Amino acid sequence: MSTAPAIEPSRSDPEILRATGDWTLRNAQALLAFIANAPDKAKDIDGRDIGKLDSTGAMLLSRYAMRVGLGLSTVEVQPKYQSMVDSVREICETPARSKTKDLGFRRMLERLGYSVEDYSKEILALIGFGGLTLQTMVRTLLRPARIRLTSTVHHMEQVGLDAVPLVLLLSFMVGAVIAFLGATVLRDFGAEIFVVELVGIAFLREFGVLLTAILLAGRTASAFTAQIGAMQSGEEIDAIRTLGLNPIELLVLPRLFALLMMLPLLTFLAMMAGLVGGMAVCAASLDLSPELFFTRLHENISVRHFWVGLSKAPVFAVVIALIGCLEGFQTQGTAQSVGERTTSSVVQTISLVILLDAAAALFFMEMDW
Repeated sequence: MSTAPAIEPSRSDPEILRATGDWTLRNAQALLAFIANAPDKAKDIDGRDIGKLDSTGAMLLSRYAMRVGLGLSTVEVQPKYQSMVDSVREICETPARSKTKDLGFRRMLERLGYSVEDYSKEILALIGFGGLTLQTMVRTLLRPARIRLTSTVHHMEQVGLDAVPLVLLLSFMVGAVIAFLGATVLRDFGAEIFVVELVGIAFLREFGVLLTAILLAGRTASAFTAQIGAMQSGEEIDAIRTLGLNPIELLVLPRLFALLMMLPLLTFLAMMAGLVGGMAVCAASLDLSPELFFTRLHENISVRHFWVGLSKAPVFAVVIALIGCLEGFQTQGTAQSVGERTTSSVVQTISLVILLDAAAALFFMEMDW
């Protein structure tokens, strides 16, 4: 039987309020009326005679208690309702945390420490994942029948063939820009002819492989992370392990082999496109014929510059493949995690490629190669 709720002064002490009846959602209108007509203050509220109490009634009881200058912590209820009342009190009476960020010096140091720790864990995870991939690759190469040629060729098409127009266009435009800027600066010294050497050395040693690696870092590493991350979210990785298959052999090695084969080829195409872009500017602005451009390039540019640039392509391919796949495996299973890991994959890959290129440039310069 439902009993109408009531709250009135106790007979023993008028400043102590006694709640009775059913404080439930069904009687919410009456409870709201009690809150509107509540006295200014009270000494205590006795809720032991409340027959039925649900979360809505506990919330309205909290509002009533706060209206009279108390709180749920002072309201005594039946033991069977105590845990629910405590939960409602934590939600309704706990002051909201300020959403304003602490921009103080100590907070800055805290964020810096968390970032350093996070990056350290990412580096260790990358090293460990690289070792696991190397171990799996050696075992697979010892048994060539386990190499998944169909998957490798599929990724070669996605990684290499589909990226050719973009690589050629951007390399051509960057080569043209370098030649134009070089001609503008060297014209003041009467040395426009050296634009040939500028474009040749820049693209053969640095820009060809660096532009290609950055393009694939944004295009391919993100695709690897999204693909594997979606499989992780759909529990397909767990299904692969349940079937007794190795996810590294099935998912990582085909992508790694595809990048190892296609990145050097794309680098070669980027070098040629950059040289053609520089030649086009020289022919249009400096009256240097294509024959003179390539003749001077052949006479003054050593082939070692080409090999120095091409030698960095396999290293960048390994970095792009490992980071892209690792971030996919680290996805937590939500769409938000897939997006965060994809962004992290692109940022890490581009940053590491640039750092490795700078270190390689210093090394080759010190070695006089």
